[in-house]
Amino acid sequence: MQAGSVEAARRAPGFPWDDLFGTRPQRPHKTVRRAAVPLPKPRPAEAPAAAKPPAAVTQPPAAPAEADRPSETAKPAEVAKPAEPAAPQLSACRQALTEEIAIAPSIPDIHGAGGCGGEDLVRLEAIVLPDRRKVAVQPAAILRCKMAAAVVDWVRTDIAPLAQSLGGGISNLDNFDSFECRGRNRIAGAQLSEHGRANALDVRAFGLANGKSISLTDRSVARDLRETVLHSVCARFSTVLGPGSDWYHEDHVHLDLIERRNNYRICQWNVYDPLPQTAPLLPAERPEEAPPRAVASKTDASKADGAKPDRGKADEPGAAKPNDAAAPDSAAETKPQPTKKRRQSRRL
Repeated sequence: MQAGSVEAARRAPGFPWDDLFGTRPQRPHKTVRRAAVPLPKPRPAEAPAAAKPPAAVTQPPAAPAEADRPSETAKPAEVAKPAEPAAPQLSACRQALTEEIAIAPSIPDIHGAGGCGGEDLVRLEAIVLPDRRKVAVQPAAILRCKMAAAVVDWVRTDIAPLAQSLGGGISNLDNFDSFECRGRNRIAGAQLSEHGRANALDVRAFGLANGKSISLTDRSVARDLRETVLHSVCARFSTVLGPGSDWYHEDHVHLDLIERRNNYRICQWNVYDPLPQTAPLLPAERPEEAPPRAVASKTDASKADGAKPDRGKADEPGAAKPNDAAAPDSAAETKPQPTKKRRQSRRL
């Protein structure tokens, strides 16, 4: 029974490997019969022509009502703009540094490599004194707001009254250096300077209204004046470096507001005395109206020569000297004295 079922399965048309190699002939497909589609009958010749539909009467559009008319003054609808970001809130220092005390516009923050730059920066262009006179900062200094406020207060409170007694008041401040992204003392690889953080100012001099310039490191300037400036800056700034601190601050004074542990401060500025005046190398010429110098006569010169002892004869090799003692004919013979032997006591 099993053999018969296998043979029946092989003869079945749907056996999987019945035509594995494609040797059996393909079955013919059934012919597709096309159905006849009926067409409409042609229109007879005697039929009347078809009437055309009446054309639609076009009327002009009605004028809009006055309420619907756009007013001549009406503006086209504006495209909705995104809300602008809120302006950053000013710091307390920026609010206090008004135009009444300084011309110091704000500038964008600076973020450089290695921590260079800072925030809340201003460009200090001038300092306004209480009497409305302006002290120009030449050139303008880029500083942090707190450092700029300290410089403004120093000039208004200490330097302006001091310069008033010298020659009509202060007119400008000589800015030797302010913000500069560099290491300390411009040494490659050194620690970042406070100038790189916009937290330092180098002052070289300040000008007066009468045209004179007072250099803070000039020895010819009065010592009392330089000491007064020294005490004022050391009381206000955390770092003061001037002549005597190192070889990098001999011609200017460095000021900064660096924060140290326990509010430690550095004030190194030697106020040197004026240099002494150098004496001339040659004596002054003798004036023509001066009397002639006295010249000694020949007789006086010969007397002076006769009074001197004749040292030439005394120096001859055969001359006898009064102080020389007679030498003994023969040297006395000296014999060594015998040494005494001491008995050594033996103690048992």
